[in-house]
Amino acid sequence: MSEDNAITIGSGATLLCGKSWTAYVGTMLLALILFGALLPLAFYWNKLAAACVMVASTLIVGYRVLLIRSHQLYYDEVGVWLSVGILPWSKGISGVKWRDMDEATFVPDFFSWLFKSYTIRVGHRFTKSSEIVLTSMARGKDAVIALNTRQQEMIRSHGIV
Repeated sequence: MSEDNAITIGSGATLLCGKSWTAYVGTMLLALILFGALLPLAFYWNKLAAACVMVASTLIVGYRVLLIRSHQLYYDEVGVWLSVGILPWSKGISGVKWRDMDEATFVPDFFSWLFKSYTIRVGHRFTKSSEIVLTSMARGKDAVIALNTRQQEMIRSHGIV
């Protein structure tokens, strides 16, 4: 991801990671079922039904792909943030301020190592409901290292009280 993305999420923000290709596997299986099985069956029924299935399938798969692409984990001088959503009423940002951050961790297992797609957790010191947990994140291991390093730098420089 480029620095251009960091500018769109806020000045001074550093984009860490987005979803990995493994996050798209479920959506691609759904597309295979919708376009490979349901659409041909709809053509046996009639052309209007096939057109409806085609439009609905395209909207569903397109929305899911765009929603997966919208996940952006970044940090700035205030904290660590997750931006998600594509529709105006569903866009949102959640996060953990540096002063409240416990630690960032990733889940190591064979498949995450093989596909470089990690589950990451940015913990909140006081409550589990405010922490950030993300699955299938590209470069998630590097993001965790960057977050913990940045937090330690801020603690050493007395940026976090």
